[in-house]
Amino acid sequence: MLIAQISDLHIQERPGPDGVMAVDHLELAIDDLNRFEPRPDLVVVTGDLTNNGLPAEYAMLHAALGKLEIPYLLIAGNHDSREPLREAFPEHAYLRSGGEFIQYVDDNWPVRIVALDSTVPGRHHGELCPARLQWLADRLAEKPDQTTVVIMHHPPFDTGILPMDALGILAGREEFARIIAQHSNIERVLCGHMHRSIVCRVGNTLASTCPGTAHQVELDLREHGRLTSNAEPPGYHVHWVRPGATVTHHAVVSYLASPLSPPGRPKAKSAPLGGSKPKVQRAGPSLPA
Repeated sequence: MLIAQISDLHIQERPGPDGVMAVDHLELAIDDLNRFEPRPDLVVVTGDLTNNGLPAEYAMLHAALGKLEIPYLLIAGNHDSREPLREAFPEHAYLRSGGEFIQYVDDNWPVRIVALDSTVPGRHHGELCPARLQWLADRLAEKPDQTTVVIMHHPPFDTGILPMDALGILAGREEFARIIAQHSNIERVLCGHMHRSIVCRVGNTLASTCPGTAHQVELDLREHGRLTSNAEPPGYHVHWVRPGATVTHHAVVSYLASPLSPPGRPKAKSAPLGGSKPKVQRAGPSLPA
C-alpha cells in the first residue's frame, strides 16, 4: 500500500511571519500528489491543519483539500480545535467516532490505520492519558496479525531540536512505547509537529515526523539553539508499506520557495517562530510550530 503523508498545514487567512500564505503551499503539495505516479492509495494529514482553530480557517482547508483526488484521513494537532474541525468536515464521520477525542480505526485498506489523539486544547505539548492509552491497547489487540500504521501528531521521542522538544513533549510516551513494543505488526508510527523529516526507533518499530507544507523548522541541534523557520521548500512523505519491509521517501514540493526556484517564484524568508501558547479559537499573528 502506498500512503502519502502531509502535515502541519497551518492554514490561516493571512500570511505567516515568513510572508508565506500557507494555503498556497498546501495547494502546490496537492498538485504534486495528484500528479504522483503511481498514485498513492491514501493521504494521511497528521495535524496542525489550521493555525488558530477557527471556522474560517477550516473552511479554507476544506476547499483546498477538495482539490485532492486521493482519499484522505485527518487528525488534529496542537493548533486545532476539535469541534470546528468536525463541523467543517461533516462527511468525515470518523472524526466523531472517538467520543471526546479525534481518534479512530480505518480497516478499509490492506494496511490498518489506527489514529490516536495526542492533543491538549490550547497547549503546545501533547498527552496520552490513561483513557487514550487504553483505547490504543484495545484497538491493537483486536487484530494483532494485521499490518498496522499508527498516526498521531506529537512524536513519542526527543529530537535534539531542544526548543521544539520543550514545547512539544508528549506526556505518556513511555507507556505508549511499552504498548507498541508488544505488537510486531506495527510498521510505522507517523507523526507531525516537528516540520522536519526525523526518524527514531520506538518499541520495535520506527516512528517518524513529516516535513510541513506551511514552513520548515531550522535544523538547530545546539544547546542554546533558537526556534526559527528557514527557506527550505515544503515537503511530504510517501510510505511504501509492506509487512516487515516498509520504505519511506522524503519528497519536496515542486518549484517552490527555494534558492533554486525558477524566476518569478517567491522565495521564503527566514523568520523566528513564536514560542507562546497557541491561540485556540482566536486569530494570532504568529505561525509557531
